[in-house]
Amino acid sequence: MRPPVAEQHPEVRNHHGEEVTDPYTWLGDPEDPRVIAHLEAENAYAEASTAHLAPLRERIFTEIRERTLETDLTVPVASGPWWYYARTVEGQQYPIHCRAPLTDRAQVPELDAGQPLPGEVVLLDGNELAEGHDFFALGGLEISHDHTRMACAVDVTGDERFDVRVIDIATGDLLDEAVTGVGYGLALSRDGRYLFHVRVDAAWRPHELWRHEIGTDAATDVLVHREVDERFWMGIGTSRDERWNVFELGSKTTSEVHLIDAEDPTGPMRCVAPRRDGIEYEVEPAADHLLIVHDERQPEGDLAWAPLDATSHEQWVPLLDRAEGERFVGVDAFDDFAVLSLRVDGLPALRVLPREGRSSPFDGGDYGTGRDLPFDDDLHSVSLGAVADPDADRIRVEHQSWVSPRSVLDVVVATGERVELKRQPVLGGVDPADYEQRRTWATAPDGTKVPVSLVMRRGVAADGSNPGLLYGYGSYEMSMDPYFSIARLSLLDRGLVYAVAHVRGGGELGRHWYDDGKMLAKRNTFTDFVAAAEHLHETGWVARDRLAIEGGSAGGLLVGAATNLAPDRFAAVLAVVPFVDTLNTILRPELPLTVGEWEEWGDPLHDPDVYAYMRSYSPYENVAARAYPAVLATTSLHDTRVYFTEPAKWVARLREVTDHDDERPVLLRTEMSAGHGGRSGRYDAWEQTAWEWAWLLDRLGATEPVDRAE
Repeated sequence: MRPPVAEQHPEVRNHHGEEVTDPYTWLGDPEDPRVIAHLEAENAYAEASTAHLAPLRERIFTEIRERTLETDLTVPVASGPWWYYARTVEGQQYPIHCRAPLTDRAQVPELDAGQPLPGEVVLLDGNELAEGHDFFALGGLEISHDHTRMACAVDVTGDERFDVRVIDIATGDLLDEAVTGVGYGLALSRDGRYLFHVRVDAAWRPHELWRHEIGTDAATDVLVHREVDERFWMGIGTSRDERWNVFELGSKTTSEVHLIDAEDPTGPMRCVAPRRDGIEYEVEPAADHLLIVHDERQPEGDLAWAPLDATSHEQWVPLLDRAEGERFVGVDAFDDFAVLSLRVDGLPALRVLPREGRSSPFDGGDYGTGRDLPFDDDLHSVSLGAVADPDADRIRVEHQSWVSPRSVLDVVVATGERVELKRQPVLGGVDPADYEQRRTWATAPDGTKVPVSLVMRRGVAADGSNPGLLYGYGSYEMSMDPYFSIARLSLLDRGLVYAVAHVRGGGELGRHWYDDGKMLAKRNTFTDFVAAAEHLHETGWVARDRLAIEGGSAGGLLVGAATNLAPDRFAAVLAVVPFVDTLNTILRPELPLTVGEWEEWGDPLHDPDVYAYMRSYSPYENVAARAYPAVLATTSLHDTRVYFTEPAKWVARLREVTDHDDERPVLLRTEMSAGHGGRSGRYDAWEQTAWEWAWLLDRLGATEPVDRAE
């Protein structure tokens, strides 16, 4: 079977004196039957080209399933008179959200995966809501203060636009379904009478906050705020003590927070500090005051406090100084302490800040310098888990590493006592001790040291013969922190060295690491990644002809650009929902995300220097007539964040101009009923992973498991 050949219908782009002819712009209309026919032809070609991998795909899927405890439940979270949790059942795609009566909040119920908790009430069964749909996702689940009502946001197409249902928990009666087509973010007033929600515009930008009276027609909804600055997004939530609905506005560099009294939902909202260009802050109500993490004084963040009724940044009082190598990320407040989330020397950390007493007058001296929660492993992730009640005497902590399954701990703040409540089970006779992790450092062309994480089976030698997969992202200050993956074991057991390049543009080493990989410094992201690949070769961890690369979304831009820079370094490229037509997309302000993204990439529409810079690295623009590695691009028809047209055009261009053959195929696979995150059910997601990884393993000649180390 020969690959599909996309029709060419040239259109001319003219910006800053340059005319560019694009023959594949027509591939952007999902309503055009020719487009659907082309995508279906690509899917048929991808299936035919990989038909021999069906047994391998089945083996990988089976490995994932057999190693996963399919009937399981999350650790219950105490809120009011209830324990809240979710269950999964073998054979069912989606979680079942539940609650059970709480008797002793200091004693988490003993978990039995096969049994519901005594007195269990099913709040929402995702499997029932998904019935009849190929896709299902929850965009929000909120419980009223008196625990009698539930609001949930449902998406059954994958376009991340949600319909909201409000349900009486005791009777199961549907109280309201008037709110439809909204974005992320729900908040209930304290009396459960009103629902705040966020509406998106035609470009999928959250731009309006509305208040809906439950049980009334949506035509009577009240517009609370409309944001006219197209750089800004918005979100709505509720403070831990449920006294405030917290309304946040933010661009990539500037933020503004408003508070709405949850007991007076129709009253005015109060701005904590009006926006100032280039200043970001977040607010955490803490009983009689506010805690504020901000970057007014230094880009790596400060912690301050302010009066509860603050209306200006001039009321912020410094509370805690940052040490060298630290970045303050956020803060959570409880009655007797706060928990600061931060990064220390490139890894996440939690710092507990005790307070003398909730009844004492607040001043900066009430919080000590605090203490970081210690962990034995050098490479790990730690985060604050779900703790609902502000008067809790302990915190819920989640810990994991590249080789340690996720564990959930309760830590008693006063004593430091730890109780492990749950550790992610790994079945099938797998011992996580059979695997090891390490960190190494690559040297970028400008001399910058770039951290690279490695995961492998214990005993793998750096002898230059191993297959490897190098993953990267490198945008939006997102950090690729250590996480455990059962699915990844199928790669490691076949001898792969799995590597993550923590390139500039991410946030691993602080705000400067992000700033050095965005706007007119974006090329650092790509050259860092190529340097990481070369480092794997030079140090012997991966054979020169057996390295694959993977990236998704903005990480798809990364692997696409890196492939243009150094196509001979890679044996295969897996580009997942890849942002590869970067320049054409960012030139169109009517598309989702574009205007807000100008503070991430630059504004090529109005700035000729930015246009020229993006023109120099955009993967689609820079495909050249030379030998490329094998490529698999995956996308989803209903993806709102990165339109399917980007990988479709990129694949067409690769086939048109590059030197490729049956040994180095270029494939496009489109999920016809999914969004940016791919297929939604857990079994469907495992099948998608198995499909992609079978292709990778075949390209690397690593389809069979290797003997485990003694």
